[in-house]
Amino acid sequence: MAGCAARVPPGSEARLSLATFLLGASVLALPLLTRAGLQGRTGLALYVAGLNALLLLLYRPPRYQIAIRACFLGFVFGCGVLLSFSQSSWNHFGWYVCSLSLFHYSEYLVTAVNNPKSLSLDSFLLNHSLEYTVAALSSWIEFTLENIFWPELKQITWLSTTGLLMVVFGECLRKAAMFTAGSNFNHVVQSEKSDTHTLVTSGVYAWFRHPSYVGWFYWSIGTQVMLCNPICGVVYALTVWRFFRDRTEEEEISLIHFFGEEYLEYKKRVPTGLPFIKGVKVEL
Repeated sequence: MAGCAARVPPGSEARLSLATFLLGASVLALPLLTRAGLQGRTGLALYVAGLNALLLLLYRPPRYQIAIRACFLGFVFGCGVLLSFSQSSWNHFGWYVCSLSLFHYSEYLVTAVNNPKSLSLDSFLLNHSLEYTVAALSSWIEFTLENIFWPELKQITWLSTTGLLMVVFGECLRKAAMFTAGSNFNHVVQSEKSDTHTLVTSGVYAWFRHPSYVGWFYWSIGTQVMLCNPICGVVYALTVWRFFRDRTEEEEISLIHFFGEEYLEYKKRVPTGLPFIKGVKVEL
């Protein structure tokens, strides 16, 4: 996958992905088509078929692989907006859908702008891991079942709003971390130090040693608070806490190897930002 993005002219990935994301988001115009006489399902089927035909006409691999993913995420975002404004018990799920699609798309876009050398199709994080996929599916199933049997549980607006604020905070913090780190940010923990790798301690890195993890931590838990999912809310909190505990320790071993005493001093001054996680223990 990484090879696909590498053959696209440098600098064009961000523009291509943004154009096709907005193209997919044009599903927001679908209600206008239904008012014009098309039935909802018929209009949606025609819209999806037309989008795919247009992308196939305009783009060839590897640009098509970028375009179809960005367009899909734009489409999901647009559907989430429509669902958010629907008069149904699914409107908070619409908030979630918008948050999820924006997270995945913005991961690719910010990487394309900020660190194009590390850019690949994997930067969308759509194939993050089996565990991530299972967690997402579990939250959808829980929301659906509880919405059927206990619909009032899904209409606690103040709780969903709290979750939305957690998601917005987490998303903004993570993207701020990515922009601050610049080319030093990578979705994969590095085992070898590159010639351009520097220790970033300014901006949000002056608040937390791992601001991108802090952002993702609160974003992921916030999605379940937004959905009013009590089971997945607890499971997510425990699972992501354990994941980031192990991840920070793994990353800090590499950072100590790369920067030595400079990182150890930084580690003493600045917390991880993750609750009850102090990072790797250093034996003196």
